[in-house]
Amino acid sequence: MPYVNIKITREGGTTAEQKAELIAGVTNLLSETLNKNPSTTFVVIDEVDLDNWGIGGLPVEDYRKKHT
Repeated sequence: MPYVNIKITREGGTTAEQKAELIAGVTNLLSETLNKNPSTTFVVIDEVDLDNWGIGGLPVEDYRKKHT
C-alpha cells in the first residue's frame, strides 16, 4: 500500500487538472515500475506557503534571489 506525499510551493496557481495529472502519473509509475496495485496507492499533494519553505538555510524567496 504505497503512500506518496508531494510537497510543492503554493504559487503560480497549480490547477486541479495538474494535480490530477500528478496523482495519475505517480500511481501509474508505481504500478508499472514496482507492480503496486493502483487501488491501494495513496497520493497526497501538500501546497506549502513560500514563507514556510526553506532551502540551504534561507527562506525560498531569499534563496531564489541569491541563486538566480
